[in-house]
Amino acid sequence: MIKTDVILSVNYTTDDIYSALTERLPIERCEIKDVRIIRRTLNLSDKSNIHYNATVAVSLSAERESGLLKMRKKVKSYDGFSFDIPICEFSSRPVVVGAGPAGLFAALLLAEAGAKPILIERGLTVDEREKKVSIFTTLAILDPECNIQFGEGGAGTFSDGKLKVGALDKYKFKILSDLIDAGAPEDILYTVGAHVGTDKLKNIVQKVRQKIISLGGEVMFSTKLTSFRIIDGQIKGVVCLRDGVTLEIDTDTVVLATGHSARDTFELLRRSGAVLEPKGFGIGLRIEHPRELIDRLMYGSNPPDGLGAASYHLVTHLQGGRSVYSFCMCPGGSVVAAASEQGGIVTNGMSEYSRNLDNSNAAFLVSVTPEDFASDDPLAGIELQRSIEHRAFAVAGESYKAPSTTMGAFINQDSAVISETVKPSYPIGVLPLSPESYLPGYVTDSLRAAISDFDAWMPGFYYPDAAMTGPETRTTSPIRIKRENYEASGIKGLYPAGEGAGYAGGIISSARDGLLVAEAIIIKHKK
Repeated sequence: MIKTDVILSVNYTTDDIYSALTERLPIERCEIKDVRIIRRTLNLSDKSNIHYNATVAVSLSAERESGLLKMRKKVKSYDGFSFDIPICEFSSRPVVVGAGPAGLFAALLLAEAGAKPILIERGLTVDEREKKVSIFTTLAILDPECNIQFGEGGAGTFSDGKLKVGALDKYKFKILSDLIDAGAPEDILYTVGAHVGTDKLKNIVQKVRQKIISLGGEVMFSTKLTSFRIIDGQIKGVVCLRDGVTLEIDTDTVVLATGHSARDTFELLRRSGAVLEPKGFGIGLRIEHPRELIDRLMYGSNPPDGLGAASYHLVTHLQGGRSVYSFCMCPGGSVVAAASEQGGIVTNGMSEYSRNLDNSNAAFLVSVTPEDFASDDPLAGIELQRSIEHRAFAVAGESYKAPSTTMGAFINQDSAVISETVKPSYPIGVLPLSPESYLPGYVTDSLRAAISDFDAWMPGFYYPDAAMTGPETRTTSPIRIKRENYEASGIKGLYPAGEGAGYAGGIISSARDGLLVAEAIIIKHKK
């Protein structure tokens, strides 16, 4: 096949793709054997002519493809992607810890290679997890073992399900293909900025789990890792607590994919001799605008039908070296209660596939580095997160209600007020409290400066009644587990993976890292 770039209208049809190809290339429609979109980006540079820039793969006769390739400027060769999975032999079944994207895809690949992995997860299945989340959001009763951070699918299941793919490779192609097989929309394979939505992700992760089991794997929920058995620097097993009962599993291979909020696991790693390094992350809050306002700012006043709720990404670099950026933008979504420890407030964002709620929200984060931490302890970043979460809980009356104010009050440094036109969507409720009451001064000062920059680039972003609710602290892991050839430094057989290990950020990159780790294990045990 060959590939070429074309322009398509927002509501294009298959006929439009064929027409675009015959206009761009010296070919007849009857010569086209097959056609598929391999990348599609929404072009908003001219709001009077919103369209897609697409890269399309087309199959012609070998002779015609060879002739067109000589033109060079208009076409390139396209071979697609394949992922070969060799069969491997294990002396013991590998254990995968954590059922988020990294853990699920590591376990899936190991199962496809015949390894019959054991996947353990401290939380519950998606269905049971959803009940726990509902209890927290309605009654403010938190289960520290099963919540928006912990449980089947990981933190990404209760998000927008954004799929930040970047340059496609065989690993990302496999992830997207597996998600489609599990029920995701087919356009995630080529749409830049694609999302799945929380409602669809809940079903998808269950089907991935079922596939792991169908291939000989085993999945244990309500099973918390409590210690490793290590002899002469080699993993020999894990000790777990399952429904209150101690369980030991013999194994010489452990994939550790616990996510960025498994703080007790980081403590366990330090005690076990793993090398941990502090890592920068972002701290801030959630800003909610009316969805219709964001749509108008991004699409203009008369956009074509079918665009859906608008998304944005903003970043600025301030004097002094700090960056402020939007993160996990949720069009037509809501702010969620994402605490996983008693006595702390954590916010995050979530959208369903339809993205049709009244508000659009995003985290706005200020970069922090180990220089901002209180000590050189590798876990000092966790303590910074925890101190902010606990402070927010305290100032908000220890009720799990979140502190909130309007953008106008924040910019003008007035007393905090609850927005009357942009109702904060945080489900447990909010109290009028300024960000200064729970965030460090360097964070609030940076946010004020950044809002001015963002409004200059996207006029209308400064909206006095926009709701600002926080804190947002769990953006990415504050530590990195040092590894060599994917194994933890100093502990053979232990393979840290994904966002919690400090090597990814988001669903796709975490799943990809899980595949890389599993592939390294498979190669080591290949027949």
